[in-house]
Amino acid sequence: MQLTGIYAPIITPFDADENINYPVLAQLIEYLIENGIAGLVPGGTTGEVYALSEPERLELFQFVKNQANGRVTLIAGTNSGATRDVIRYSQAAEKIGYDALMVAVPPYSRPNQRELLAHYRAVAESVSIPITLYNFPWRAGTEVGYEVMDGLLDLPNVIGIKEASGDMSRVYEFRLRYGGRYQMICGSDDQALDYFLWGTTAWIGGGASCAPRQHAAVLEAALKNDFVSARAAMDRLLPLMRNLESGSYTQKVKLGCELLGFEVGAPRRPLLPLTAEDRAEFERIFKNI
Repeated sequence: MQLTGIYAPIITPFDADENINYPVLAQLIEYLIENGIAGLVPGGTTGEVYALSEPERLELFQFVKNQANGRVTLIAGTNSGATRDVIRYSQAAEKIGYDALMVAVPPYSRPNQRELLAHYRAVAESVSIPITLYNFPWRAGTEVGYEVMDGLLDLPNVIGIKEASGDMSRVYEFRLRYGGRYQMICGSDDQALDYFLWGTTAWIGGGASCAPRQHAAVLEAALKNDFVSARAAMDRLLPLMRNLESGSYTQKVKLGCELLGFEVGAPRRPLLPLTAEDRAEFERIFKNI
């Protein structure tokens, strides 16, 4: 499986009572598909997966599957704190009919490399669909190191890694160390153009939930080797990327969806809505992308 295009870790809309707002989610899915998204990733951080119950996660997987109806690639975010739970979510997503999985480092426990390798092997061996790992050490506290990647080389369904470390040297090292064995997927939004210059063909970006066409413009130009146009498109998008990366990422993506006309609601606590100052700054930037 070769991932190509923009994949949106879709936000989870809530109503005033903090229930998942499925009618709004359906509207957002249609908007994203109409605006060039290659795939959807429910169950990601931007979707507030940490704040969802197990029944909600599974119901969300099923709803997105039904609404997309085979029109785009579906990647289920199945991360959780315990290996057995990740396996259960992963097997459920496979049964529902997802095309692939995205699995981050388990939060809070900070496994070492030996433990993380055993975790990923257990998950990968429990399903047959492709898996992309997710390296975001700032959030998880543990890096998906080369010891882990070396130890998964014999598992063909581990196809690549979403890299969000911000360390471009890993992009270079992956090319030298693994060649085409693992797909390098952009997860460092403000470095996207650099990834594409080095052959990356896929971008899993949280901001794509509110700016899908702008994300696609960068990648589509890069895939045509038109890096003059790709850089111009990235110039327009970069202020938004920098603002998102500065903090309150989920709240800002939700605000972007709100500015598009979708009543996505506030995030679930412990996250709070943006301050008036942060909201005004984001609105100013968003209106100019």
